[in-house]
Parts: sequence; C-alpha cells; structure tokens
Amino acid sequence: MDLRKEVGALIIRVILGVIFFIHGLVKFQDGIDNTVGWFSSIGIPGFFAYGVATIELVGGLFLIIGLGTKVISLLLSILMIGATLKVKLAIGFLGNGQMAGYELDLALLAMALYLVFNGSKWLSVSKLLSKQDNLDFIHRAG
Repeated sequence: MDLRKEVGALIIRVILGVIFFIHGLVKFQDGIDNTVGWFSSIGIPGFFAYGVATIELVGGLFLIIGLGTKVISLLLSILMIGATLKVKLAIGFLGNGQMAGYELDLALLAMALYLVFNGSKWLSVSKLLSKQDNLDFIHRAG
C-alpha cells in the first residue's frame, strides 16, 4: 500500500462526500418541491430531483464513511456530466454573473473519476467489511 496515495484518496473521498452530502441535504431542507420545479423549468422531468437529491445525500454519506466508493463515485460522475451539459455549459466556464459556471462541476467530476478508477479503502467501512468476510472465510475453512 502506498500511504501517500491512500491519504490523498481519503482526502478526496471525504471532501467530495461532504460537498455532495450538503448539496443533497439542502435540496431536502429547502423543500424538494423547489428542486422539482426547477428541474421542470429547465426541461428535466421533475421526479428526477428526488433521485439526484438522494444520490447526493446518501452517496455523500457513503463516501464519507467509505462504503461503495467506486459505484457512488460513478453515479456522482454521471450527475456532474449531466449538470454540466444540461445547465452549466451554456453559462460558460466562469458563469454569467448570476450563476456559477462549470469550473466547479469539472473539479468535482475529476475528483469523482479519480475515485472510480482508484478507489479509497483507507479508513473505509468497505475495507472493514472485506476484512470481516476474509476472517469468516478463514474460520469456515479451518
């Protein structure tokens, strides 16, 4: 295990998790109906807001604790690609003065893709679960 790589991946995983958790939480706290309405206003079926907010909230929490990192990161990558293409691309890289551009979306996408390809097992629930599975296997085999 390369400790430097694992520490870097842990930092990316936790920070990305916190960012998405807060985004999902705000969508629910502000009233998910507001997000449903906004999705509808930009031509996306409103019910998608529930899926997006849930992926952000639960996915963010899962990243923080290190559960299903690669799968969650893939889902978040898809969200970032969709947000960039559907909403932010027309606004430009730095935005239009009323809305931020897609620079943050690209940074979040890059972080998520890093985790898709490299994972992050250090201090993760997934690693604890896999060790438990390994111990169970050893006990059953012996």
